Amino acid sequence: MMKINSIINRYIFKEMLSPFVLSVLFFNFVFLMAKMIEITNWIVNYDVSILAVMLMIFYSTPLFMVFVIPMSSMMSILLTFLRMSGDNEITALKSGGLSLYRMMPPVVIFGLLGFGATLYITVFAIPWATLSIRELTISVAASNIDIGLKERTFNDSFKDVMLYVNKVDLKNKELIDVFIEDKRQEGLISTVVAPRGKLFSEPDKFLYHLMLYNGTIHQTNMDDRMANSIGFKTYQLSLDIKEAFAPEKKQRRHLSELSLKEIIDYSKSHKTRDKTYYKILLELHQKFSLPVACIAMGLIAMPLGIQSRTAKRSFGLVLGLVLVLFYYLMLSAGTVFGKTGRIPPVVGMWFPNLIMGTAGIYLLLRAARERPIRAYNVVLYLQQMVAKRFRK
Repeated sequence: MMKINSIINRYIFKEMLSPFVLSVLFFNFVFLMAKMIEITNWIVNYDVSILAVMLMIFYSTPLFMVFVIPMSSMMSILLTFLRMSGDNEITALKSGGLSLYRMMPPVVIFGLLGFGATLYITVFAIPWATLSIRELTISVAASNIDIGLKERTFNDSFKDVMLYVNKVDLKNKELIDVFIEDKRQEGLISTVVAPRGKLFSEPDKFLYHLMLYNGTIHQTNMDDRMANSIGFKTYQLSLDIKEAFAPEKKQRRHLSELSLKEIIDYSKSHKTRDKTYYKILLELHQKFSLPVACIAMGLIAMPLGIQSRTAKRSFGLVLGLVLVLFYYLMLSAGTVFGKTGRIPPVVGMWFPNLIMGTAGIYLLLRAARERPIRAYNVVLYLQQMVAKRFRK
């Protein structure tokens, strides 16, 4: 009997591998499509090399794989058991004396593997990827500084320098109607206005120079209470790209760049319960709640697949996408309310797992007792339950 169970468990596990790979490819494709317009813009308008774009995509992969793996784990379990139910394989296994609980080991192992992979990404891969993206951005910006300039937008990336450009001529690398506020000299504020300017970069030194033509400099000395204006035909302004992207303090670094230990230390040292404090706690709990989602979503996928034996296989894809959307809507709501402190961050990050896991156990018990429930009724019930919870 033990040998038969082992064979069946290996069979179910192997059956889940193909849907998992296809789901990973599909969801990765969806995420990449969302970035395709931006990537095309880099290549066509800013002449960014294909190698730099490929590296940016590679470094960005962990940022959405942390969501792709839980989604793919659930989809693979759901589609596998939906197919087995449709082909009456589940009925045959039950007739042979195999209960649903004995089919659980491959599901649990699959969920644990997803948990381990996602945990590695949240704890180690994401901080590394975020830092790598910043370093690559510095390198790309050194050669293509105009990639960060947006028309009719105040750019404050550079320390003590505010830059505003009315229009960017990408073809001629020219800036039209330039406004600059320079506070780099202590006690002196320089406001530069010019109708035209050009960009020159020094990639090796991480510097770029802005050459302005036929403009005016308005200087105000706050200490001496003096002001003067100077007209110019040409004026050069040099800015340090590396300094613009390098955070001065740990608090200014993005939370995703911090290691797990740094986040824990930061949360302990930050005593004020402000938005930053809640963001820290959200980041900390999310590192563990997303990996656990692989198990929670797997628990609900198995009984839904078994109880939908009469449904078409296309229904499994639709049902899976609905569950994915439902889970991440709950997670998004928890993130929004958690950032403001309206609900504790621990509730916002773990409530979706609690709902999915509890519903999965409930459906599994009903399926084991041959008391089926329609899948779409489950989704409707969960939706109403969450809506009621967040209204409170």
